[in-house]
Amino acid sequence: MQRKQHKDVIESQNIMATILKSIPPDAKVTKIEYEGPRIALYTAAPRYLMENNATISNLVNVIKKRIVVRTDESIRKSEAATRKIIMASVPKEADLQGTRFDTATGEVSVEAKRPWLLQRDAKEFNHIDVTEKTGWMLRIRKATTIPSRTIQTINATLKQSSVERSKQLKQIGDEIFRSRLSQKTEVSLYTLGGFGQVGRSSMLLSTPESKILIDCGVNPGARSPMDSYPRLDSLNVTLDDIDAVVIGHAHLDHTGFLPVLCKYGYKGPIYCTEPTLPMMNLIQLDAIKVAAAQGRAPIYAERDVKQIMKQAITLPYGRVTDISPDIKLVLANAGHILGSALCHFHIGNGDHNFVYSGDIKFGKSILFEAASWNFPRVETLLIESTYGLKEDIQPTRQEVESAFINAVNNTLADGGKVLIPIPAVGRAQEIMMVIDHYMKSGEMVEAPVFTEGMISEASAIHESYPEYLARELKQKILETDDNPFDSEYFTNIEHSDGREEPMREDSPCIILATSGMLEGGPVLEYFKNVAPDKKNKVLFVSYQVNGTMGRRVLDGSRQVTMLGKEGKVEVVTINCGVEKLDGFSGHSDYNQLMSFVQRLRPKLRRVLVNHGERKKSENLAINIRRMYRVLSHYPQIQEAIKLF
Repeated sequence: MQRKQHKDVIESQNIMATILKSIPPDAKVTKIEYEGPRIALYTAAPRYLMENNATISNLVNVIKKRIVVRTDESIRKSEAATRKIIMASVPKEADLQGTRFDTATGEVSVEAKRPWLLQRDAKEFNHIDVTEKTGWMLRIRKATTIPSRTIQTINATLKQSSVERSKQLKQIGDEIFRSRLSQKTEVSLYTLGGFGQVGRSSMLLSTPESKILIDCGVNPGARSPMDSYPRLDSLNVTLDDIDAVVIGHAHLDHTGFLPVLCKYGYKGPIYCTEPTLPMMNLIQLDAIKVAAAQGRAPIYAERDVKQIMKQAITLPYGRVTDISPDIKLVLANAGHILGSALCHFHIGNGDHNFVYSGDIKFGKSILFEAASWNFPRVETLLIESTYGLKEDIQPTRQEVESAFINAVNNTLADGGKVLIPIPAVGRAQEIMMVIDHYMKSGEMVEAPVFTEGMISEASAIHESYPEYLARELKQKILETDDNPFDSEYFTNIEHSDGREEPMREDSPCIILATSGMLEGGPVLEYFKNVAPDKKNKVLFVSYQVNGTMGRRVLDGSRQVTMLGKEGKVEVVTINCGVEKLDGFSGHSDYNQLMSFVQRLRPKLRRVLVNHGERKKSENLAINIRRMYRVLSHYPQIQEAIKLF
């Protein structure tokens, strides 16, 4: 046991000692500090380490930890002086748009219209020279055509809190890189929400060393707190006991309760992909507005959402990251929305590998590549079952686009309006690209397309992270001046005063508005206007959770009630057409779910099924067991499952 412990666990002081012994004096390392899950080397001679990459690579191989190189603060020039040097160094053809400084890391983001002219191998722009002249490490970004207000706010918040953030990252590092208290590996999963239902996804992954909360959502269709929020009350755990929170993607049913955690004192790290942070920030702030508009008291405030920004540690796909003394995390593309991730937890010394699918799309779309599946090892898979029945088969892309064209053309030709209640994130961008393509080709009747809610801002965030999009789309954004989310057909409604034009009688148009389940937001004003007229159509393109107004309308209700502007209940009669198209969903259908499990089958010992109405979870679990001879189970909320 002593030999195994010595081999597997390098204590904190031994890590530092190993680094100090291995770094040559020419590197001029001034200090070594934890930076959350990374170890930061501060150098007064950045050129040496940048030109001798093997020094860091060899060190990483020895200590098996991620190392980042930072410049010592003493050599960093002022922001104004650095900006001048960068402006003089960047070739005009790159079209420099701006610079952004992160004082906590000593990085400067250089934003240009043609970023490929500034990459490390570019002939006209030398990273090492610029870093040596300025004392700042460079990060090259594509400048967007529409700046994201959300990303600007996050950057400003992080800059203001840089001292606080640096201190917090050191504390997180102390916790992660401490020596293990026990060499025994036991792994349990506690189900807190999102099992036997869609909504409030949340669970706790527990070992003798660590407690990791995975997702922390709300149930948009529930009417009582006991059914709306994760059952954290069922655990004998305080917020201080939680070592980390891992977020799979930004939707409220996965992140809507996270600000409440921060409100009541959770101070630890929140891991997610880079675009998930602005996306969930946007969605969480919108939920506050929607609650206020409906006369409900929001369960958290803007300051709680701001706190998430300070505690978030963003990770790219594919990076192995220590998040506790005995758990490593790797995030991989889930294909659902921008930045959505499968979460791969490597526990102990390879003792157990647990993969949480989150919401998954195992099929390529216009926006995203199909979900990743090539994990080195997976013993337990937790997979969603939104479309878990055998009859839940989605049409092909060609079929759904043809049905979409027909549904829209028929309504517009009759002089009607098409209202598409839509989630701002993912589906909206996909539908916008489809509309633009078919109107330009002449296959769809040309008509004004109005967008409202968070759609424009969400599109700006998509453009800011092209590396998370499908290959063709990524290439278009990075290598041309085109913005694929902008079009001459689209008009964004900035304020409620602008709704007069789309609501005008005898004015055929398409309206895309949030929310996608008619549970609040601008879509309700349009719905009241569109629903009574039989010429119009409500076209659903995303999943409608049980208990939501969208589900009631889809199931055939001819009348619904909602709160008016002055808090009075209004009755809306539905005479318009109602249609649902499944092929645009960001979820896998039954065949895709089964195909995903089949890809992992040789490695799997157990499959758990969640995120589906009970009969769908049950059906998927039974068929996985029957077809693949793999132990499978569909847990309910408040179950404890021993994984290892």
